[in-house]
Amino acid sequence: MSGVLVASALRDPASVLALDADGWTALLCAARAETLIGSLAHRVEGLAIPAAAVRVLADARAAAEQGRMAALWEAEMARRALAPSGIPVVLLKGTAFVASGLAAGQGRQIGDLDILVPRDRIEEVEALLLAAGWEWVKPDPYDDAYYRRWMHELPPLIHRTRDRMIDVHHTILPLTARVTPDAAALIASAVPLGNGLSVLPPEGMVVHAAAHLFADGDLQGGLRNLWDIHCLRDEFGGVEFDLSLAACSAQHGLTREVERSLRLSAHLFGDGAALTLADRVYVRRLLARDGWGQRTRKLTEFGFYLRGHWLRMPPLMLAKHLWTKWRKGYRPAG
Repeated sequence: MSGVLVASALRDPASVLALDADGWTALLCAARAETLIGSLAHRVEGLAIPAAAVRVLADARAAAEQGRMAALWEAEMARRALAPSGIPVVLLKGTAFVASGLAAGQGRQIGDLDILVPRDRIEEVEALLLAAGWEWVKPDPYDDAYYRRWMHELPPLIHRTRDRMIDVHHTILPLTARVTPDAAALIASAVPLGNGLSVLPPEGMVVHAAAHLFADGDLQGGLRNLWDIHCLRDEFGGVEFDLSLAACSAQHGLTREVERSLRLSAHLFGDGAALTLADRVYVRRLLARDGWGQRTRKLTEFGFYLRGHWLRMPPLMLAKHLWTKWRKGYRPAG
């Protein structure tokens, strides 16, 4: 499984020195598929690796740096659009890592800009962003209504000239989810960056990553999320941080998810951890890539797809939603 190669290379960069040509192909393909190639490039920089791999990884470092600058600029554009309102704007995920200068941001591939704002100000945020040039991505009335009634964010928006997406969250899990984090407490705990933007404290970042990974969705991007968690724990870990993380997890009802994220990140990227039987099923799903980086174990993947929807919605709502999406032609990615 090429996913194993990615985890091994991030954990122990010197392990790549033993790879042959096929091993390098598998590693680079899987790292790209998992959006971890920039992180890999950062980890193995300076090692005596094949020239072809050097070129690929140099391109990955350059792309990650360009992505970092673009993400910071997009955050600034959102700040300017929302500044007149005085609404607190909390950066999430990759943009938060690079804006804070954290190790988790080194080589981090960043897609959309994710922000967290108070739910009672969400309509004001929407109006300001639309006035500043963002437009709706989801034209389907069902999708629009689904996001607004049940989800933890507005329907995604894209800027008409910069072609960059923004996801505006008012909490970190869907409103229909079985776990209900305290979004107001998350916003209140945010750490100002001194430029009108804020980020969650480290323990809040871990809780958010664990929530996204294990309480919402089908583990797409799971290795990247676990690498984020490992980097945060490695940078801030210690007794005081562990106590803060335990308290934050309990406050938001995510103790089980955070504990699993710590076990799996330690197993894959750290010094190891004792895994439960269920943990091993997660690992099976996370590492399922072939020598060309293509996903394998499709039945396991489909099981996690169903699990992700089950976590998001009560059974009757889930059945109605899946039937509606099926009739509209949606199929899980293969």
